[in-house]
Amino acid sequence: MSVLEDWINAACLELGLDRGDIDRDLVLDLARDVAHGVARPGAPLTAYLLGLAVGRGAPARDAAARLTEMAEGWPDAAGRAAGTPDVPGPAGERVLGEA
Repeated sequence: MSVLEDWINAACLELGLDRGDIDRDLVLDLARDVAHGVARPGAPLTAYLLGLAVGRGAPARDAAARLTEMAEGWPDAAGRAAGTPDVPGPAGERVLGEA
């Protein structure tokens, strides 16, 4: 067993959670998408918000998908959505959102 799995098991035991209810990959994927698409500090905060939503009855996969979609479309400091190419315009200037 990995250190991460040991930690998850111990944390679940400490908090009285059923390990089978924890989707490690779902949370890690969401954290990655937020860290890359929004900001690194947003990753743990978003994971916490996901946990709050699930605790209130939201299906984890649905809530995570909504948050991932938001993160993928979140504008960067230049106002471009995550993953939007930066392509030269007619006079060599950058034109946002053109492929």
